[in-house]
Amino acid sequence: MSERVEKKQSALWENIKVIIQALLLAMVIRTVFFQPFTIPSGSMMPTLLVGDYIFVNKFSYGYSKYSLPFSPNLFSGRIFGSDPERGDVVVFRFPPNPEIDYIKRLVGLPGDRIQVIEGVLHINGKPVPKAQDGVFTSDYRQDPGINVPVFRETMDNGVTYDTLDQSPISKGDNTPERIVPEGHYFMMGDNRDNSLDSRFDVGFVPAENLIGRASVIFFSLGNDTSFREIWKWPSNMRWERLFKVVQ
Repeated sequence: MSERVEKKQSALWENIKVIIQALLLAMVIRTVFFQPFTIPSGSMMPTLLVGDYIFVNKFSYGYSKYSLPFSPNLFSGRIFGSDPERGDVVVFRFPPNPEIDYIKRLVGLPGDRIQVIEGVLHINGKPVPKAQDGVFTSDYRQDPGINVPVFRETMDNGVTYDTLDQSPISKGDNTPERIVPEGHYFMMGDNRDNSLDSRFDVGFVPAENLIGRASVIFFSLGNDTSFREIWKWPSNMRWERLFKVVQ
């Protein structure tokens, strides 16, 4: 009898060790390499939609205290850092409240002069080429966006992406010129008329606040479908977006 109990206890302990090891491995992967992130708003439409689930590559820009769970003050700045590129889609901590994650497109590097004139982004005095690229309709009920004009922008480094421009006279379509300070970045949402970004209260984003680069969409549910509503997955899954690289 005692031998049987010992075997059960031994098997139980082995199972516990496997679970602990799996949890530690998952924590290391999440802390060091990739972090899942859910798109909560329409500010990055049409590139990212509400209901997209993405992986963020945390190794892209190195690590800061915000790369770690609970953001402990173990060090300042970044370690193993590498510079982001213009056009990257970046997850970062909201400067006025670092407990909040934001996701936007990086349009301004340190030293750049950034200005929006009549809805056209200007970098260092030069307009970013902007061409009509069809229309967009959202399946997100809070922001239906029916037949919203789409414009394709192309950066000087070749990065190209679609933006939305619902109105030519929105608050963010004409801004003063801003010079990006050293060690900071200027971010904008692709949904230009519906994005709180560096044109507004986000301001310049310190390098320390960068979490990582959005890399791939691994799951996507449309029509405001909750992840918990499994029975709705088959009819609301955006199959064409699964494993789509974020650009």
